[in-house]
Amino acid sequence: QVQVVESGGGLVEAGGSLTLSCTMRGRIFESYIIGWFRQAPGKEREFVSVIGQRAGSTFYSDAVKGRFTISRDNSKKTVYLQMNNLNTEDAATYYCATRPVRSVYTILSQLTSAGDYEYWGQGTQVTVSS
Repeated sequence: QVQVVESGGGLVEAGGSLTLSCTMRGRIFESYIIGWFRQAPGKEREFVSVIGQRAGSTFYSDAVKGRFTISRDNSKKTVYLQMNNLNTEDAATYYCATRPVRSVYTILSQLTSAGDYEYWGQGTQVTVSS
């Protein structure tokens, strides 16, 4: 059974920082691409960032580029999303999503739709106070 679990959400002041974590059990973690999505009340789920098998392969949405950093530690089977300079528009439930690597030619910038991912966590809430 695959289990994807997010953690690290909470309340932060605008301009502050928060780090989210995502772990996956039940599959070979190193063989999976990991993405982050978020969904604010009344809005559609939107892509945030994705990281490939290797920590050096990353892609970000324009909304978070330069403020968020995605990273992974395969020894801990964990992906992190470091979020800096948060603003009220970043407030949302953040979801971790995973998909197996199917090709060495996979282009991360093409994996921005929810349907591109197989397994999802339950989400972790991020609240930003102004």
